[in-house]
Amino acid sequence: MNLLDKIISQAKQNKQTIVLPEGKDQRVIDAARQLHCHNITNIIVLINRSDVSDEITKLQNEGIKVIIIEESDKLDLYSTKLLELRKAKGMTKEEADKLIHNTIYYGVMMVKQSDADGMVAGAITSTRDVLRPALQILRTANNVKIVSSFFLMEVPSSIFGSDGVFAFADCGLVENPNANELSEIAIQTAKSFDYLTSNEPRVAMLSYSTLGSASGELVSKVISATDIVRTKYPNLKIDGELQLDTAIVPSVAKQKAPSSQVAGYANVLVFPDLQAGNIGYKLVQRLANAAAYGPITQGLSKPVNDLSRGCSSNDIIAVVAITSLQSQSNTVL
Repeated sequence: MNLLDKIISQAKQNKQTIVLPEGKDQRVIDAARQLHCHNITNIIVLINRSDVSDEITKLQNEGIKVIIIEESDKLDLYSTKLLELRKAKGMTKEEADKLIHNTIYYGVMMVKQSDADGMVAGAITSTRDVLRPALQILRTANNVKIVSSFFLMEVPSSIFGSDGVFAFADCGLVENPNANELSEIAIQTAKSFDYLTSNEPRVAMLSYSTLGSASGELVSKVISATDIVRTKYPNLKIDGELQLDTAIVPSVAKQKAPSSQVAGYANVLVFPDLQAGNIGYKLVQRLANAAAYGPITQGLSKPVNDLSRGCSSNDIIAVVAITSLQSQSNTVL
C-alpha cells in the first residue's frame, strides 16, 4: 500500500467534513464526486448563484451537499462573526457583508464555526487569497509562532528516507526564515510527518556544510535553529547542519557524520530558505518521478490547505485526505 492509499484509509476511519469553495471548477466537481463515491470524507461544495451549472445540479442529485452562497441562511451570522474578528483592523459591516459572499471567506468561516472541519482551495485562487482569510479568521494554533508549509514526497523504489517517503519544508510559504522561524518549521514538520505517516521523524537541517566543514552566516543560522529545537525537544532526533547526501545516504554519513543519530537516515528535510526548498522538491519530483503532495499548511488553528492552480482532480483528492487527517489529529500540525 502506497502512502496516499494509507492516508485515504486513515481518513475513512474517522470521516471529517471538508469544504471545497471553488465549485465552479470542473476539477473540484470531479474530485468531490470521487471523494463522495469512495466514502473518504464528507464534502461540502460552495458556489455563487451566477456560477451554478448543470454539473452542480448533478452533484446535488448525487447526494453531495452544495451551498449556494446567496441562498445560505448563515450569511448574516458569518458576516457578524467576521466583523467581530476584524473590527479592530478597521473592517466595516458593509465590507464584512461583501466579503462573506466570497466563497473562500465563507468556507474559512465555516471552519471557524465548526460547520466544517477543514478547507481545501487554490485550484483557481492564488495562494495569497486562500491563506490571507485563513490567517485573518483562524489564526495560528496555540504555542505556534509561524504558519509554514511542507510537501509529503514519495520516491518510487527508493531505499532512502522511510522507504522513499519524506517531508520537505518549507517549500512553499516562508521565504527567508530566521533561526527561530526555521526551528518552528522543523518542529511542526516533524509533528506533521509523525502523524501523517506513522513513522518516527528523523530531522536533517540542511546546509552546504556538514557539522562545521564550512562556516558563514548561512551556516550559522542552521546551527542556531538546530540548537533551539534540541533545547525545546531533547528527545526529537534532529541533526544539523548537514549536507543533503550526508542526511540521506548511509555510506556518506559514515564518512562525514559517523556519530549522528540522523545522518544517512533522515526522513524530514528542512531547507534553509524557500528558494532551496522549492528547487529541491521540484528536482526530486521531476527527476525521480516522485509524488509530491502539497504544499500542506501547518500552524493554523484548524486546517486549510492550498492547491496548485495546475492541480488535477486526483491532486485535490490527495490534499483533501491529508486535510482530513490533520483535522482528526487534535494536535498542532
